[in-house]
Amino acid sequence: MDNALNQPIQLNQRTVIVDVLRGWALFGVVLMNYFDFFTLDKDWTNFKPDIFTNILFYITSIIFAAKSWTLLSLLFGYGFAVLMNNIKEKGHNPYGFFAGRMFWLMVLALVNSALFFGDILKDYAFLGLLLLCFYRASAKTAFITSLILLLSIPALNSYISSLNNTGWKEIPKLFPLYKSHNPLDVLGFGLQATYLVQIISKPYLYTVHVVMFCCFLWGFSLYKINFFNQLETKKSWLKTAFWSSLITAILLTGFAILDGKLKWNVSRYYNIRYWIILSSMLFIATSICWLYISGKLKNAFASMAIMGKMTLTNYMTQNLIGLLVFSGFGLGIWNTKPLWFYLILAIVVYIIQIYISKWWLSKYNYGPVEWIWRQLSYRKRLQLKK
Repeated sequence: MDNALNQPIQLNQRTVIVDVLRGWALFGVVLMNYFDFFTLDKDWTNFKPDIFTNILFYITSIIFAAKSWTLLSLLFGYGFAVLMNNIKEKGHNPYGFFAGRMFWLMVLALVNSALFFGDILKDYAFLGLLLLCFYRASAKTAFITSLILLLSIPALNSYISSLNNTGWKEIPKLFPLYKSHNPLDVLGFGLQATYLVQIISKPYLYTVHVVMFCCFLWGFSLYKINFFNQLETKKSWLKTAFWSSLITAILLTGFAILDGKLKWNVSRYYNIRYWIILSSMLFIATSICWLYISGKLKNAFASMAIMGKMTLTNYMTQNLIGLLVFSGFGLGIWNTKPLWFYLILAIVVYIIQIYISKWWLSKYNYGPVEWIWRQLSYRKRLQLKK
């Protein structure tokens, strides 16, 4: 690539609300990733949670479970469109640039998968290449395609769930590796578990990737209509999306409960679980946008925006901290603590990251991982220190 390629988008050119949403999503990610360690290797037949634990289960399930990675997927689609437009305006080949960028993201994903078997970077790197097919698409084309995918998800989910899925069944055999004091065993667990539960696992390989790509296209469409940069002038759209997603989430949840209690068995052929997740995610995202333009919670949003500016660094750091706390190479806590411990730990880690991110960005232009990734992508030296 031409060494004269201009600098990437600077911090002062970023859309603040997008960073706020990224920061919120990171909060949900660390909560649910640490939550996962509580659930691993549990004897669910004898596990009797108390009322407090049940309340925590319901809160995390309703507000955070699968809401964060779907929101990050939407924002990835938005970021893709921003980046491609930026590269095109500078007169360079956006296809070649983005393909190279996804290659280096896949390299980072390999590192992150060793740290945590729930890595999502590899999925973004792979599906990002598929998103190149929509680079020249209009908002209408991308949105209609997303609706087709959306309608297919319940049937796909039901069919894939009916197939034999061996990935998760093999995971318990690897647990001794994670409990080992040898760092190579621990990292080996991350890579092998990633392969089992995310690469060959049919529900993840097919259903989750279709959901992700649907969210990619939503984000792409939002860029095409300049949604986030014109929130103030799109209040009516925002309110419509807010109420529509809330009502949809409530109605779908009610239907799912009735389907289970009355044994209609609709979910056996058309499982609407991801419709509930996506409508809930959109309700949460529009709530944040509405509060943001109203001028409320300024300090909280400023903190989330700081986190969002270093999304990649903070995400990988959260996983590294998890490894050092839960694995045998670290403190070896594994799943031995009550649920509240994992959630409080996640909150503490997130708060500490806010302060570290604020300090770092006061002195440097990019987060450390973002800086490395951008230099590899742009094939040129970028100034780190301000």
